[in-house]
Amino acid sequence: MSGLKPPVGAHDHAKGSDTASVTLVEYGDYECPHCAVVHPIVKAVQRHFGHRLRFVFRNFPLTQVHPHADHAAEAAEAADPAGKYWDMHDAIFEHQTAITDRDLARYGEQVGLEPGVIEDALTAQTYAARVRADFMSGVRSGVNGTPMFFINGEQYQGGYDAASLIAGIEETAARG
Repeated sequence: MSGLKPPVGAHDHAKGSDTASVTLVEYGDYECPHCAVVHPIVKAVQRHFGHRLRFVFRNFPLTQVHPHADHAAEAAEAADPAGKYWDMHDAIFEHQTAITDRDLARYGEQVGLEPGVIEDALTAQTYAARVRADFMSGVRSGVNGTPMFFINGEQYQGGYDAASLIAGIEETAARG
């Protein structure tokens, strides 16, 4: 079983308190159908635990099978400076079957970004290095597919349904 490398830090996109007792990290691909299925499950798990859980998403675009995954990840990153990362993250997963560059630009405007922000970032590859850094951290952590979860730095081996994830988180929390 692999551990999370590097550990969660200021460079990560996190929802929830830094002092939460449990941190759930997902390595995901915006074009992966399994990640789209688990997206609302993760939201349910977040609601279940509330302030006791911090959720982190790291990009792991599998570009060999998902040709739009890199740009989708870059588009989510491009929304971050405006404080719209999680809005864009959700929009992409909720419209996963339509994530061409034009679609991504439209979602950017829908979440409140200025027109042209997404297009400019994609053209300039402004966030490509950030996406690549996440991907490489996944490789170092033993990620070989998506979604892959880590709970408090340990690779999660259970099912991806809400009950299994909740049980895994509770078990980890009980160990301290």
